[in-house]
Amino acid sequence: MTSIYDFSVSKADGTLVQMADYRDRVLLIVNTARLCGLAPQFTQLQALYEKYSSKGFLVLAFPCNQFLNQEPDSSVEIVQACEVSLGLTFPVFAKIEVNGGDAHPLYVFLKKKAPGFLGSEAIKWNFTKFLIGRDGEKVSRFAPQVEPNSIEKEIIALL
Repeated sequence: MTSIYDFSVSKADGTLVQMADYRDRVLLIVNTARLCGLAPQFTQLQALYEKYSSKGFLVLAFPCNQFLNQEPDSSVEIVQACEVSLGLTFPVFAKIEVNGGDAHPLYVFLKKKAPGFLGSEAIKWNFTKFLIGRDGEKVSRFAPQVEPNSIEKEIIALL
């Protein structure tokens, strides 16, 4: 796989979505967990999505339970809670793993394309963010503690 557009991802109901469907958009891909102390970032993610979606910006959330059991529910329950309780309108996909032998191939690719601190590929925690340009090639990585609002300038530059 040589491009983000070579991958497919699953919705909570198991339906496959081709990443190529998001070609020519600026993407912010985030591994999420509702019980995480960083979960207030959902509000900022939704606000950025609402502000820039008409210009081609899209947030893609991938729930993950690899960090202290902070996303234990089923994919269907997670998506329902994100839509109803959190009011999210951007796509929330099926729960995945982001590290280890069962890491989703999309995350294996993203980690290689944009390593973290000191070249580490491992995802250290929930809410690690990958910002992808319209070409699908430019990939920037942001640590979990980096709040979505603080990367707004980078998003605007890619739009």
